[in-house]
Amino acid sequence: MKKLLLVVTLLCCIQSVSSQVLISLVFGDMLNSPKVEFGLEGGANFSTISNLEGAKNRTDFNLGFYFDFMLKNPAWAINTGVIVKSSMGANGLPVYSLNNAELDNAFAGGHIDRKINYFNVPIVMKYKFDNHIYVKAGTQLGLLSKAFDEFKNNYEGEDLVYKNKIRDQIHVIDAGLTIGAGYRLMGGNGMNIGVNYYYGLVTVMKGDSNLNQYNRSFYITAGIPIGKGKAEKKAAEKKTLDNAAESTGK
Repeated sequence: MKKLLLVVTLLCCIQSVSSQVLISLVFGDMLNSPKVEFGLEGGANFSTISNLEGAKNRTDFNLGFYFDFMLKNPAWAINTGVIVKSSMGANGLPVYSLNNAELDNAFAGGHIDRKINYFNVPIVMKYKFDNHIYVKAGTQLGLLSKAFDEFKNNYEGEDLVYKNKIRDQIHVIDAGLTIGAGYRLMGGNGMNIGVNYYYGLVTVMKGDSNLNQYNRSFYITAGIPIGKGKAEKKAAEKKTLDNAAESTGK
């Protein structure tokens, strides 16, 4: 319970990716135990929006932290955490009117890159095989942070860019299904290298004309446990002391 309260406190305090990294390094030892693994996770994701005219994949980076809560059967764990920096959206969209004659003229013939930022929370069941390969499946919830359409065009030899904020047109909550697989290095004690696929089930945009548009994203990630080695060492020392105490008692 104390660890859960600490996690909630961390979530409320996070203001940026840099603060997240600092918090992880400071509290990593406290958050790890034989039954809980905590670490940083990040990588690249390739996103698009289904059924959106002209939509092409966009590439972004993601960064967050994760928890593995070990179950009674050591092969199973509940995997969760927060992807603090996580962008979705699509590139190559056709331009629309900005209700400004000068801007409409400047970006005619250009394109739009749509970027939508979420705080994403995966909640999945994870199964670990003896060969250090793991698979996982579950759900992912997203809370909208910001969103904008970036208009781009080359106008009279100059590269023009204009950002149009569209947060009020996006649903605040996103949710869907996620599946993944990966491999644990160093005999199952080192870095996690994995892939995940997210299949959104909540329409991205508000309005009846956008009912079939959903987030889709493919992730390539690397997870680094923070403080796991020290936690295991402390647990081993405690077990040795307990065994010694029992022997003395006898």
